[in-house]
Amino acid sequence: MTVIAMTREMGTRGKDVAAKLAHELEIGVVHHELVEKHLAERLQLKESAVHRFLEGEASLWERWQIDPKRLSRFSGEEILELAMRGNILIRGWGAAQLLRDVPHVLCVRICAPMSARVGEMKRRLGVEDTATVEREIQRNDDAHERAIQRQFQTDWRDPTAYDITINTGHVAVDVAVGILRQLVRSGAYEPTDASRAKLLDKLVAARVTTAMDAEFYDSPVGSGLRVTSEDGRVTIQGVISSKADHRRLLEQVREIDGVKSVADQTVTLPVSFGV
Repeated sequence: MTVIAMTREMGTRGKDVAAKLAHELEIGVVHHELVEKHLAERLQLKESAVHRFLEGEASLWERWQIDPKRLSRFSGEEILELAMRGNILIRGWGAAQLLRDVPHVLCVRICAPMSARVGEMKRRLGVEDTATVEREIQRNDDAHERAIQRQFQTDWRDPTAYDITINTGHVAVDVAVGILRQLVRSGAYEPTDASRAKLLDKLVAARVTTAMDAEFYDSPVGSGLRVTSEDGRVTIQGVISSKADHRRLLEQVREIDGVKSVADQTVTLPVSFGV
């Protein structure tokens, strides 16, 4: 059950590395465009609006429409569902940051010097304006940095967030693929009962969180509800605004796939609208 989470910088040929590696390992590839499409459908937004938001190009209206925390919660569940199914390479969307504490997931970063990235993008786009290309690369890097910082409070360039970083400015695509293929086949990233359980607990907690979000997003049901899962035993902590919402919440959580039991550590405090 191979799972690879890959982060790449623009102009590093990371897309080529991902495609060739997945082909050689006979696993699927999921890239950010597919995740964006599914998220847009679930959140009832335009796919183009989700893409522009993540790229830092959203209009004022789109920024008002999109809740970054909600987007992060739903994208996290999407990634965890994919990882749980296995035999997948997930490219982008903070997958490496989300899955780095799951031992059988190989987390990869593909990078290159700016000069090599500019050269690659000029070749790919058929343009000669170095300054414009460099600005576009920097804009893309800044948007990626903001998204990862917002969602995970970490630096996406931090080498400790990955099992391996490959500089394609010096390492050819075929060589990079060979290195990663050897790592996957070394046995070091074979899933164990413990690593599968860890991944499943992350997924169950994400399912509960997004289910609560979908059900109560427009209602003051709670404030800062926190969800954890250990072997399917879900714990919910925080403040809920009414007894009716409290009952409805617990009933819904108990029906979610993977939930074995619910430890309710919430407090019910009715919301007051008095002056």
